[in-house]
Amino acid sequence: MKITVLSGGVGGARFTRGLLNLVGERAHITVVANTGDDMWLHGVRVCPDLDTLMYTLGGAVHEEQGWGRRDESRRTSDDLAAYGLGWEWFTLGDLDLATHLARTALLRTGLPLSRVTARLAERWAPGVTLLPMTDDEVETHVVTTDGRELHFEEWWVRHRAALPAARFVQTNLATATPAPGVLAAIADADVVVVPPSNPVVSVGTILAIPGIRDAMRTTAAPVVGVSPVIGGAPVRGMADVCLTAIGVETSALAVARHYGRRPDGVLDAWLVDDRDADAADALRSEGWLAGAAPTLMTDVPTTARIAADALALVGALP
Repeated sequence: MKITVLSGGVGGARFTRGLLNLVGERAHITVVANTGDDMWLHGVRVCPDLDTLMYTLGGAVHEEQGWGRRDESRRTSDDLAAYGLGWEWFTLGDLDLATHLARTALLRTGLPLSRVTARLAERWAPGVTLLPMTDDEVETHVVTTDGRELHFEEWWVRHRAALPAARFVQTNLATATPAPGVLAAIADADVVVVPPSNPVVSVGTILAIPGIRDAMRTTAAPVVGVSPVIGGAPVRGMADVCLTAIGVETSALAVARHYGRRPDGVLDAWLVDDRDADAADALRSEGWLAGAAPTLMTDVPTTARIAADALALVGALP
């Protein structure tokens, strides 16, 4: 069985870990990762979502944070600060910095990001095929209501999304192409899953790459999503701020309608938390496959059950 997942960082990584726990070796999982959060920072290429997926699935993530390496140190960042340099709002741990340096060195040999990602993933053995959404440098920027434009990570990490956002833009989007293997992974899948990642700047950015949304609409595989909103609040992070910026209500029902049902949208089915069972009822009345179950990812076995509930909606349990 072939399962393809469109993933952002923490939420998508934790969901995929539960999915792996569920299917074991009975399925091959391909993860298409958002790279819109990527950036050049003081000479190194940082890929937050790719790294969170690698570390989480490879067993090295800082569990309390949900990102970065466990047993991390920050001697390099502290010493740079003593020189009056460094990352004022985005501190890289020493172990994490090694990953970024390795990635940068490989990129500078001329390798595309997809091949660099495969090389880095060899160390972590994540149990999935990990693909960036594109080999091109597409970065998500935020245009604030006062006209400033800044990288999404600066808006998210430095300003904690407190600057009102007017819109999100992806640089170089018009000329970007899906990374090798991405369209085939969607077209050839037995099931495609949209996990509880940010629908605007994570999954939304993946879908913005020319060709990917069309592939989602036309694949023969059923497409099932898991709501990132429970009881009117995002499961993690500040997805509500992102949804508000694009005029979408922070609710399980509104996010489903934002993605849309195929053939015009990208989903066939939507799993919501049991606190939002009324949303599932409304979607079923509109012709969706929809279900309600506890969806808070508290640990790996619980997340495996959530993955099972999602796959069961489309009859895709291996």
